[in-house]
Amino acid sequence: MQKRLFFVLIVVLGLMVAGTALATKQWKYGHVAPIQVGKFIQGHQQGCLCMAKNVKEKTGGDINIAVFPLSQLGPERSMLEQTQFGLLDMMDCTTGTLGNLVPQIGLLDLFFMWPSKEVAHKVITDPEFLAVYDDLLLEKGLVHIGYSENEMRDFDCTKFAVVSPAEMKGIRVRVIESPVFLDSFRAMGANPVGMPFGEVYTALQQGVIDMQDNPNPTSVAMKFSEVAKYFTRSGHAYTCLFKLMSRDLYEGLSDKGKEAIRASAKSGMELNWAVNVKIRKEMEKKALQEGCIIKDLTPEEREAFRNTQKDVWAKYAKKCGNIPKDPKYGKYAGVAYFDMIQDKIKQYSN
Repeated sequence: MQKRLFFVLIVVLGLMVAGTALATKQWKYGHVAPIQVGKFIQGHQQGCLCMAKNVKEKTGGDINIAVFPLSQLGPERSMLEQTQFGLLDMMDCTTGTLGNLVPQIGLLDLFFMWPSKEVAHKVITDPEFLAVYDDLLLEKGLVHIGYSENEMRDFDCTKFAVVSPAEMKGIRVRVIESPVFLDSFRAMGANPVGMPFGEVYTALQQGVIDMQDNPNPTSVAMKFSEVAKYFTRSGHAYTCLFKLMSRDLYEGLSDKGKEAIRASAKSGMELNWAVNVKIRKEMEKKALQEGCIIKDLTPEEREAFRNTQKDVWAKYAKKCGNIPKDPKYGKYAGVAYFDMIQDKIKQYSN
């Protein structure tokens, strides 16, 4: 009798464990950023790990998220397609890649549009902005749950610290494969060259290119500063990434699950932002110790660069068109997407 009871107990416990395993959701979360920036875990990666940890805690272990950095789940465009069609659970996607699917997102990459990173943060988290942009992504089968960032982009040159459009003339600069970046550098008089990230160091070293643009911490971490020692804190573009989920996956969650995801994404985003401030300070200090030159743009120099971009802004404003005339968009119904962004920048710059 005791043996029979013991056997029944073992079977019941086994079924309970199996049931728990089946109920636990195992998600994959991909992004392209590296794990390390010098001695630091990269801010973007820290934010993703923070989100995964918080989701597990808030759901009592019902959702476990494994983070895959450095394109381990494929190139960014492939991960975007996988997420869109439910083959990948989550990803962080750069505006450069996402803008190929949703052109209006490319407006966020326009050069010298953001007065500061702080203003950018306020605009992209503004409820009226989110109401418009979240709908654009939802139409593509994607749910936008938050942001990551890779900082403001800077100039890094082998010849001198570039502080004027005149000095940009004829400079061969590596750019990401984005129409906005190509057009923006051409407008400054440079010769942009599309090139994979992995080829940048050798191209700088061999003189194939004269400049690359990444946030200074990234440039130092990737050792570009060994061969291109002249930095300009240009802040010409803000590199944010959209945290995306498959629409079907998100809509299959309970209200409690959805809230856990969004709250955790917010915590990860805020950690990412805070860590990036510290990493920039430390990595620029390292660059100076290694003999690099870092210059800031004066307000007049920044305005000169900004003036080179007006035709580019107009081109993409026209290309992206107007927000639908739907009452749910309030005062921005029927307004150009670009004009809404400009209005928000003005609002948060005061």
